[in-house]
Amino acid sequence: MRVVAGALGGRRLAPPPSGADVRPTPDRVREAIFSIVGELEGATVLDLYCGTGALGIEAVSRGATAAVLVDRDPALARRNVESLGIVERCELVRSDALRFLKGDDRRFDLIFCDPPYRLADRLEGELDSLIPSRLAEGGRLILETSARRPLRLALPITDERRYGDVAVRIHAAEAGDG
Repeated sequence: MRVVAGALGGRRLAPPPSGADVRPTPDRVREAIFSIVGELEGATVLDLYCGTGALGIEAVSRGATAAVLVDRDPALARRNVESLGIVERCELVRSDALRFLKGDDRRFDLIFCDPPYRLADRLEGELDSLIPSRLAEGGRLILETSARRPLRLALPITDERRYGDVAVRIHAAEAGDG
């Protein structure tokens, strides 16, 4: 695993230990996501279920001002953020994603949400009700789910791609949400 592009492009990321309950976004899928997302200069980013922190780190590498990385166990993300020397641009939060969304009122230009596939059905309703209020005006949600059973959120879909077993949906903040 590596940072695909930007200021940190080519730098290695620590992978999860074998058997860990972490499913990092493959490099080729990250590259495709960021190709769709485009310019990130000055953006604020939220990476829910961050695991290794790869998506938030990639956003910072490509010009995002700051990223908040949320996970029940952010140790692996912390290791990557520290080894890359971007601690001052990444806030690591040890929390359940839903609890974070309920308790933090900040808005973000870009939200990555990659919940464990096995929990997706249970999370769908709450994510659908909580995420829109966390998107800044003009913000986007990048939702990564199982292609077999993609999460369905009410936010408008602006792009949808499939990469093997992974479905990626780009949602836009609705007018008046930001």
